[in-house]
Amino acid sequence: MPHDLATPLTVLVVDDQAASRVAIAALLDAAGHRVIEADAPEWAVELFRRHAPDLVLLDVEMPGQDGYWVAREMRAAESGGWTPIVFLSSRGDELDLWSGIEAGGDDYLIKPVSPMVLKAKLLAMSRLSRMQQRLVQLSDELQAANQRLRHLSDTDALTGLLNRRGFDARLRTDLAVARRTQQPLTLLLCDLDEFKAYNDHFGHVDGDACLRRVAELLRGCCLRPSDSASRYGGEEFALILPAMPRSGAMTFARGLLRTLETLALPHPASRVAPHVTLSGGITTCVPDDTTTAEGLLTRADEALYAAKARGRRRLFSFEMQVDAVDVQREARVAVGGA
Repeated sequence: MPHDLATPLTVLVVDDQAASRVAIAALLDAAGHRVIEADAPEWAVELFRRHAPDLVLLDVEMPGQDGYWVAREMRAAESGGWTPIVFLSSRGDELDLWSGIEAGGDDYLIKPVSPMVLKAKLLAMSRLSRMQQRLVQLSDELQAANQRLRHLSDTDALTGLLNRRGFDARLRTDLAVARRTQQPLTLLLCDLDEFKAYNDHFGHVDGDACLRRVAELLRGCCLRPSDSASRYGGEEFALILPAMPRSGAMTFARGLLRTLETLALPHPASRVAPHVTLSGGITTCVPDDTTTAEGLLTRADEALYAAKARGRRRLFSFEMQVDAVDVQREARVAVGGA
């Protein structure tokens, strides 16, 4: 067989007759293929498991278990792939052919095997092997492309955070986990105060730059792998904080406000402060069977509007009936009084 027409294969030759096995192995070796030999059914199955050959040439008639048994064992041992099995037999009636195919074989050759016929079969199997490898490669490429598409469909193009679609999926997943583990789940909805005035004053290009800076800040506040930040829409953002109790949520809120104050992005058109601020609503619960994603969003949204009603530039929690600004102020007073 011309070497440039066939891909070298690893071929398992199974035959209890040494002369027949050696003759076939010599033909395969001359064609550039790697040969593994087995002289017994059980040993053939073991070598199949160890070496995962590209092709099996399998004698039907052997002492003890026959080749049909070997083929069934090999098919059971495969881990999702497909290995061509070609039976070798001195019997060639239709029932033998049917038995071979039914046992998991792919072809049937009559012994003694013609060297020309064997070379033709090997060439065909080489082509099938290349096709299979290409299909696996295309499948991997398609899977990678689908992963990229899923990432793009769940990611906000401007900020790189999860978009609304990604947020919805993440919230459903985290809610299910919290319900199963009976751990608290905190949801925070916030938006930038007076952001329309920011865009009117600086223009939308600078407005987009501001949103990216705030997105970076929120991403940086998500210190645990389970935390996630999303752009909920426009100048609105959402944070999902699994296993975050109420007290921890308020500590997180204070840190978020301090970080934004330190960033001090100028906002001369704001009636709230000379720099960019945000208002937010926090809700925390240990979910049960009645807790829904929609219910959590409604609760956080109501807390957000309460934060705005209390003067903006704060994060409010109904569960604690307090906002982060009040807690910060009380902490400063306590320190000063001490």
